[in-house]
Amino acid sequence: MKAKDLNSSKTNILDTVKLSKALRLAKLKAKDGHLEEARNIYQDILQKFPKNKHALRELHLLQDPPSEQLQSIISLYNQGQLQQVLSHTAEKLKKFPNSVTLYNIAGASNAGLMQFDASIESYKKAIKIKPNYAEAYNNMGVALKDKGDLEAAIDSFKKTIKIKPNYAEAYNNMGVALRDKDDLEFAIESYKQAIKIKPDYADAYLNMGNTLHDKGDLESAIESYKQAIKIKPDYAIAYNHMGVALKVKGDLESAIESYKQAIKIKPDYAVAYRSLSNLYRFTEHDEYFLKMQSLCLNPGISDEGRCHLNFALSKASEDLNEIEQSFNYLKVGAELRKKILSYSIKQDIELFGHLKKLYPSIALQPVDELSKLKPIFILGMPRSGTTLVEQIVSSHSEVTGAGELGYVRSFGDEYIAKGKAELNAKMILEFRENYIEALKKRCDGRSIVTDKMPHNFQYVGLILSAFPEAKVIHVNRDPAATCWSNYKHFFPSKKLGYSYDLGDTITYFGLYKDLMKFWLNHYGDRIYNLNYDKLTVNQDDETRRLIKYLELNWEDDCLSPQYNKRNTLTSSQQQVRKKVYQGSSQQWRKFEPYLNSTFEQLAEPN
Repeated sequence: MKAKDLNSSKTNILDTVKLSKALRLAKLKAKDGHLEEARNIYQDILQKFPKNKHALRELHLLQDPPSEQLQSIISLYNQGQLQQVLSHTAEKLKKFPNSVTLYNIAGASNAGLMQFDASIESYKKAIKIKPNYAEAYNNMGVALKDKGDLEAAIDSFKKTIKIKPNYAEAYNNMGVALRDKDDLEFAIESYKQAIKIKPDYADAYLNMGNTLHDKGDLESAIESYKQAIKIKPDYAIAYNHMGVALKVKGDLESAIESYKQAIKIKPDYAVAYRSLSNLYRFTEHDEYFLKMQSLCLNPGISDEGRCHLNFALSKASEDLNEIEQSFNYLKVGAELRKKILSYSIKQDIELFGHLKKLYPSIALQPVDELSKLKPIFILGMPRSGTTLVEQIVSSHSEVTGAGELGYVRSFGDEYIAKGKAELNAKMILEFRENYIEALKKRCDGRSIVTDKMPHNFQYVGLILSAFPEAKVIHVNRDPAATCWSNYKHFFPSKKLGYSYDLGDTITYFGLYKDLMKFWLNHYGDRIYNLNYDKLTVNQDDETRRLIKYLELNWEDDCLSPQYNKRNTLTSSQQQVRKKVYQGSSQQWRKFEPYLNSTFEQLAEPN
């Protein structure tokens, strides 16, 4: 053998040894989950040994499917055929078990089907394969947010931004999660950062407008919606949301025009029809009524769209004095809403029982310090008159009306979650401090602030232990009127699932009455009971008694709440702009023939 051939043979032997070691290392990396590193090693091997079958086979397993196969799956996703997408991705994952793109698509499809746990697992698998996969962290954050796990969602968005600092979508999504958590200031900062990165980001302007609306800064909210529309002139959603802000501001004509513009851009926009119906007076052969009826007959419309349309058609039929038809539309809309929310009354029965069990540990840990900031909690069933009471109280010069604040639920649920057997003093003090810090941002320079979140009645024990300086006003109203108003109303919040079934509503009302009786037995001297119907009949005496309980000096403005200029963000905003009037608690009676004596099981009001 010639010397030259001998040297070449030695080189091949050495390359084979290096190749064998490299293949073993790549396989070990893949086994340990370091798939990106494994992929890089195989690619290095193939640069030197392009025909190495082992490297080709293993790399194939670590890759995404060919682009044309991915495009066909993405096309199905864009068409909304999510079950087919999941079926196709499952098949492809057998051949490409480490495809991060397939896991990402599966995660998005499961999220679209509201299968959030399955969605989150898919994203976790993608991240295990590719630890710096920013898109998967962002999408997982959205799934966690939709599931209701806001803390985990925010954490996922933060990881996204750490990997990819200029990811505008992640900042926008984090803003939405922060808004849901009632961290409004931080949410606005997050939207601003998204817009700084991407100045023409219409969605971020829309979401910032929604958050500014929540804060009560309607002028800024409307400007933010206008900016979104300037960027995206056919942005129907922005027109609808701007209409809501204009309605709250009291500019009803402009609100109606904004809703109509949303419908003009998107003729099948069911939400905008429902928004319009709340302000619009329907007449016979009305064009919008006919459009809604036609849309409702369209077999392609979603359950959610059909739900909104049925609520709107119920209002339209009531305007036309077609009461039976109005009730039928309402029944269909409510059934769809309950289905969409997957609500069961069992969850509230369990919650109310748990709240009572926690009482002994709450009562034994009262806070003994006082704050300069004094909250007034106005609570009771939704649609019981809490908005009017807040309007009366906040007409006083020393009081800021902050509206429906989600702080008690946001901070309190951590401590009274199901499964916890008791609370300790540290927990109650933390709850107090978190609430007071949040309330400072809403006090408008005054020391007395109202929080009129009705469902705070669930937390009375926690509130009175944490806030010795607090005043609690429990507003109650005729049971039938309250239950009917809850059933008839579409609540944007997803937390009032009991409202969409008359049986559930009556059961829930019973749970509420029982729990309030429980609180009154223990804290009766600290809870002021105010009957809405008595207030409307004897406004002067009832208002004076209320102001005396609050230890405020009398001011005549409290008798004219209709002149209170503060923005009211609740569904009762139009009623409180009128003088206090009687008779609203009897409006349900025109529907009585279609209720099958359902309300007979309601007890008489206290």
